[in-house]
Amino acid sequence: MQELKKGSSKLLNAWAFYDWANSVYSLVITSSIFPLYFGFLFTKENPNITICGETIKATALISFVTAFAFLSVAILSPILSGIADYLGNKKRFMQFFCYLGAFSCIGLYWFTKENVAFGITCFYFGLLGFWGSLVYYNSYLADIAYTEQHDGLSAKGFSLGYVGSVVLLVICLVFILSKDGQEALNAMRLSFVFTGIWWLLFSQYTFYYLPKGNKNNNPINLSVFFNGFKELKKVKDLFFEDKVLKRFLFSFFVYSMAVQTVMLVATYFGEQEINWANSKQKTSGLIISILVIQLVAIVGAIFTSKLASKFGNIKTLIGINTIWIFICIGAFFVTEPIQFYATAGLVGLVMGGIQSLSRSTFSKLIPETKDTTSFFSFYDVAEKIGIVIGMLIYGFIDQITGSMRNSILFLVIFFAIGVLLLFRTLKVQK
Repeated sequence: MQELKKGSSKLLNAWAFYDWANSVYSLVITSSIFPLYFGFLFTKENPNITICGETIKATALISFVTAFAFLSVAILSPILSGIADYLGNKKRFMQFFCYLGAFSCIGLYWFTKENVAFGITCFYFGLLGFWGSLVYYNSYLADIAYTEQHDGLSAKGFSLGYVGSVVLLVICLVFILSKDGQEALNAMRLSFVFTGIWWLLFSQYTFYYLPKGNKNNNPINLSVFFNGFKELKKVKDLFFEDKVLKRFLFSFFVYSMAVQTVMLVATYFGEQEINWANSKQKTSGLIISILVIQLVAIVGAIFTSKLASKFGNIKTLIGINTIWIFICIGAFFVTEPIQFYATAGLVGLVMGGIQSLSRSTFSKLIPETKDTTSFFSFYDVAEKIGIVIGMLIYGFIDQITGSMRNSILFLVIFFAIGVLLLFRTLKVQK
């Protein structure tokens, strides 16, 4: 097939459609049904896992595995980017990670108490496949679209991803709620298979139209693997020449580790710490909470942008982080479903706002350059390392105290430090 021209609507639609294909992973596996299934396997009455002869709290283990997966992504991202730029045939790399993630989702069907090691391995590779494919997916944007098309195309991808993931989640929810007991658990396991198949099936439209890249026959040598890290080092040196940018990045690193940790463990917390009347209420209640967060996050992002235009980005971020402090303190006392729903609404409001505003603030602060990819690569690596630290600390406190409430309360420290660092950023900015 002849490659489509840059900027053509068919090519842009095919690129954006990958969001429809892969976003089901982040909603079904990361945020909703997998945490639910995991919680039914390892209850408050029986919260431990024995793996490789060692006994560990199940929720702590999932925190540690998530941290290790994000550490892998933080290390691999610069290497993958460097190889992709060098070889040009990025579509093959994107396909590899897509299939790795999709088949890992299907493999979660066999995750049982008797097969924990295999299930945890699939969970790890699913996360690696998802984020690994995004490295190449995002890098295509400049290749297929003109600069003036970037914002609209990115928004289109986000919208398709949101709609697609919600469609599959609702289908899975109807299927699960029609069952009871072990049949409901089996339905959850089938939802992992549906997720993998959905990802595999719909990604084919994207792969059919995306160009292979500017393929060359240059031999691979050791220096290729370090090209990405060399670029990150150059960017780091530029960061430290700009006091405002440096201070903002430090503040982002600290508060982001808390934000991302809350997002990754919210469902596990709701499953373990809330007094649900029965398993059916727990299932529907938690998934509805996730949908509430998704919907409110969009409103939060829009509302936050309006606040930022009136009060400035840094001041708005200070206010949002302060709200996060009160949310974490309040979560320590949340025990009933109605309290959890209210907390979920507040989390969605500030979650969408803090993510969108942090990225836009960073884009405003970076120096005038054509090489924005390297700056955002540094930003993404900083975010991933923050997640690693946040998840490790969260898991450690959960393990030694036996309560996720103590871990949530501890995150207040990170938000408070983030606020102080943002005040220092504001001081230099003036």
